[in-house]
Order: sequence, then C-alpha cells, then structure tokens
Amino acid sequence: MENLNEIALKIYNAIFKKEKNVDLQGETFTIKKFSRGIKYVDAMGYRFIEQNRNKKSKWAKKAREGHQIIWVIKGRKYIAQIIDGEFNKLN
Repeated sequence: MENLNEIALKIYNAIFKKEKNVDLQGETFTIKKFSRGIKYVDAMGYRFIEQNRNKKSKWAKKAREGHQIIWVIKGRKYIAQIIDGEFNKLN
C-alpha cells in the first residue's frame, strides 16, 4: 500500500489540475464538490479536502493569496496538510 504522503500528493495534484478522477492503487475515485464548490475526495478511510477560501482563517487567507492547500482528515481529526505541494503531518 502506498503511504499517506504519496496518496495525498496524488489527490492534491488531481484536484489542482482540475481532473475529475484520481487513480489510487488500481481504484478510481471521483473528485467531488460540496455545494459551495469546495473539492474533496473520500478514499482509503480519509477525506482530502480543499481549503475553503471564504473562511476567516489564516489558511483561507493563504488560499486567497494563491496558495494551494489540501487537508487530510480521518473522522473528525485533521491528520495532515499539503500546502503548495509540501506534505505536513499534524501532531
């Protein structure tokens, strides 16, 4: 199995290249959108979600400035973040 870093980076690249799907370990996962247009992928027990630019957080501000940010979530816990192609494990 590919590690979380590799999977997250594949999803990150697919989302920001505006692809409709991403292939992981022989399976195809659809890149979906919430009603507000925020892109996400549910795969391998995780949710990979694009930063909402319309929030008031420092991360939303960075996204509005042009940074590309994806969050990796498992259940209700933030596991990792990818910002501008760099994977950062949280805690």
